[in-house]
Amino acid sequence: MIKDSRLTLAISIGLLPPIWAVVSGHLGITCGAVALICAGIYVSAGNKVELGLPMSLGFLLSDLIAVCAIWLMENLPFPADVNTFLTLAVLGFCAVMFCTRLEKVFFLPAVLSGWAVGLTVMGPLGFANLGTMPLQVAIAMLAGVWYAGFAVDVFSRLIGPKERK
Repeated sequence: MIKDSRLTLAISIGLLPPIWAVVSGHLGITCGAVALICAGIYVSAGNKVELGLPMSLGFLLSDLIAVCAIWLMENLPFPADVNTFLTLAVLGFCAVMFCTRLEKVFFLPAVLSGWAVGLTVMGPLGFANLGTMPLQVAIAMLAGVWYAGFAVDVFSRLIGPKERK
């Protein structure tokens, strides 16, 4: 057992996420780094396993919202800037209203940050060229919560110092 919690965290972060970085490419996931962003959100929320499911559902919802946003921005009949503004304003408003009513089901920070990640990764592709990218993003988001977030925390606790009572 390692006595320094900083060292156990460093070993855990230095070992497990790089495994994902290698494995994700072999699984055909070209946006593996999305997992690291989502893991950061999990950690910043306090490594609370009870948030794992609402966070996961929030990220999955954000993926859907990003795809809808890309389609809307491309297909609304107004100039591009107006399409972008209207899409982001309306979907953002709806996401907040929906998620705050169902806060036990959807973790709002995951929805909003995941939506931004989805737009960043998928937006440049355009709706017609998305292919499997929404699925890849969704898998990477879930890997971020459960592997790079939760599993790293568990591994770090297994090899790290035990709290004395």
